[in-house]
Amino acid sequence: MPSESRVAKVLSLLGAFVATSVVLGLLGAGLVLPAVGATGQATKEGVSMFKNLPGELEVNPLNQQSRILAIDGSTIATPYDENRIVVPMSKIAPVMRQAQVAIEDHRFYEHGGVDPEGIMRAFASNAVSDSTQGASTLTQQYVKVVLQDQALKRGDKDAAADAVSRTGTEGYLRKLQQLKFAVSLETKMTKDQILGGYLNTVYMGDQTYGVEAAARNYFNVSAAKLNLQQAATLAGVVQRPGATDPIRNPEAAKARRNVVIQRMVEQKMVTPAEGEKAKASPLGLKEGGRTDQSCASAKYAYYCYYVQTWLSQQPSLGKTPKERMQKLRSGGLIIQTALDPKKMAIIDREIKKRVPVGNAQDVQSSAVMVEPGTGLVQAIGQNTEYSNSGGSGKTSVNYSAPSGGTSAGFPVGSAIKIFAIVEALKQGRSINSTINVPRMTAKSDEGSPRAVFTRSLFNDDCGLGSSELWKVGNSHASPAGPMKLDRATGESVNTAFAQLTGELGACKVRDTMTQLGLTRPTGAPIKATPSNIVLGSDSSSPLALANAYATIAADGKECTPRPVRAIKTAQGKEVPVEVAPCKQVLSKDVARGTAQLFHAPFTERLGTARKVKLAGGRDAFGKTGTTQNAIASWFVGSTPQLTTAVFVGRANNQKPMKGISLGGKYYPDFIFGDTIAAPMWKEIMDATLKGTPKKSFPKPSGSIAQNSDSDTEVQVPNTAGMTPDQAQSALSAVGLVPIGPWGDNAVGGSNPKAGTEVKAGTQVRLLTPAQYSRDSE
Repeated sequence: MPSESRVAKVLSLLGAFVATSVVLGLLGAGLVLPAVGATGQATKEGVSMFKNLPGELEVNPLNQQSRILAIDGSTIATPYDENRIVVPMSKIAPVMRQAQVAIEDHRFYEHGGVDPEGIMRAFASNAVSDSTQGASTLTQQYVKVVLQDQALKRGDKDAAADAVSRTGTEGYLRKLQQLKFAVSLETKMTKDQILGGYLNTVYMGDQTYGVEAAARNYFNVSAAKLNLQQAATLAGVVQRPGATDPIRNPEAAKARRNVVIQRMVEQKMVTPAEGEKAKASPLGLKEGGRTDQSCASAKYAYYCYYVQTWLSQQPSLGKTPKERMQKLRSGGLIIQTALDPKKMAIIDREIKKRVPVGNAQDVQSSAVMVEPGTGLVQAIGQNTEYSNSGGSGKTSVNYSAPSGGTSAGFPVGSAIKIFAIVEALKQGRSINSTINVPRMTAKSDEGSPRAVFTRSLFNDDCGLGSSELWKVGNSHASPAGPMKLDRATGESVNTAFAQLTGELGACKVRDTMTQLGLTRPTGAPIKATPSNIVLGSDSSSPLALANAYATIAADGKECTPRPVRAIKTAQGKEVPVEVAPCKQVLSKDVARGTAQLFHAPFTERLGTARKVKLAGGRDAFGKTGTTQNAIASWFVGSTPQLTTAVFVGRANNQKPMKGISLGGKYYPDFIFGDTIAAPMWKEIMDATLKGTPKKSFPKPSGSIAQNSDSDTEVQVPNTAGMTPDQAQSALSAVGLVPIGPWGDNAVGGSNPKAGTEVKAGTQVRLLTPAQYSRDSE
């Protein structure tokens, strides 16, 4: 350096040095200042400048990773902006504290935040050389990283860089400010608090901040269990984390580690023998401890994103969804979810066994479990791998539960029939009542028989609208005439439910769906058309459908589904969770009557679920669902403890599911609800409930259960001379079940005969005149 430049540098530094001397109390001690350019005016200006600098450093809470936990305490994901886990000093190994002090500031426990010897040494060196030697104490270093952290939180990258800069006159002025902060900090914090704050704040390479995250990242241990060589490695990384990152630059990291160990030997923190042994050891990096797991890389990615979507709606985490997500990524929150890893594993196994990932048929499947009475979502799964880029068997779309903008819904098919039954019982019908099923008088375009419904029956705002006729068929031959609700339910007779829905009022049935939480994936009500309300042609999510069935299982108590049980701060303080209180949306008798009727799919001779009764006679109700051309198939069912919905169908196209191979099995016919979804539901439920108590649904009482025990006696009405339709209606009106005739002839009488006292629910055969004549002889 030319002599004139060196003189200029000394002059530029002198003012800062004078003020620094004031901080140290050196002026009062009579310290002789360098003579070059030292004037009384310079001293006054330096002292004045120092006094005008702010003296209070506000140490704000550090950004740290949050943790999303399963019910067993295992970690699902750790969202963060900075991979940091703040721990108290008591959970940092003493050898780690010693190593950091040895390499950074061996007089840390002796000075008051500023080291006079270091200041003089650095000043003398910097004045006569091109280098910039630091003299920072650990307290000053802590001040720098706090200022840097605060600048980064403000988004001020220039200020963050300035906080740790050593260059130029402005750098010395910043040093002066940091000196004043350091002295002030030492009057308010103990040495251990300062050291602990520093060790929790500093960057330690490989995207880790603080000693706890670094210890887990590099060595798969907690900071409390660090040994000598591990502690020395971490202490050595701090000064130049990029150059001495143990993963990317292991040789440089090891060399720096050994420098730290040697300093510890020199300062008698460890013996020479311990030091030599530690220096001779390998770095000993161990994979598996890294804690920076985003939802995208999590084992339960779809559930994790569902949790994040739910948290984005929690007011206690911020005013806007953006603020709430920032709180999640930086607030060190502990999110306790309802996710049960055992149940997740069962769902995953059973889905992928029957509907493999990336199958050539492009068929998808998903399942969701909800706890009745709480709404807690315990498990979800689907036959895909999480990916934003797509590809065979990969998607970011959650097939089970709403997750931001990446959610899906599917036509629910006959699983929707439960809402017509609920509405029928709400309107006072008993579980033994009947539906007068219309005859098939028309044909579809393909030639299959159809019953015809008109606006005279569907005449409300959810009716046929401008359409004159609506033709409805069944998946199998079903008789016309009066049919008990349990048979209609068990055999899933479309024409019966079309008649029932028209009599109840289609809009009232749709309102019941909304009341029980069944909506489209957007949250809007099911579209108001008979096809949507009766046959389930509109879409909903597996979660919404499962939760509606869970409401029935919970005696009519509806609970908004949620994945989170509780939220705590890093310090263990409860964070308020805004959860809509569970509410009684149905009377217990309506819920119990509905559950009893939906035993029918398991018990009827032609019940759609007769082959999937749960093991050990465990009580359950449920319903299959299949849409036109088998685009979607379902089974939704519940025990008192658990509700599960299973979907199998097309998420990517509208091709009929017919003549396909899945899971090593060929299915020549259409895929119905009882083909794959129902057996999958049984396996999931049997495995999940194995070893748990068997519980039964209570029986309904009152008018809903009227005649259910067949104790009430009624008189057979005189049907002679009536048309078959008139006779069937007359018998149904008094609680009897008519059988035949199915022609156009007038009725000749019945068996039992008119006037006979019989129990309600008794089958009464209608006879033609010829049959009645023979029967009377």
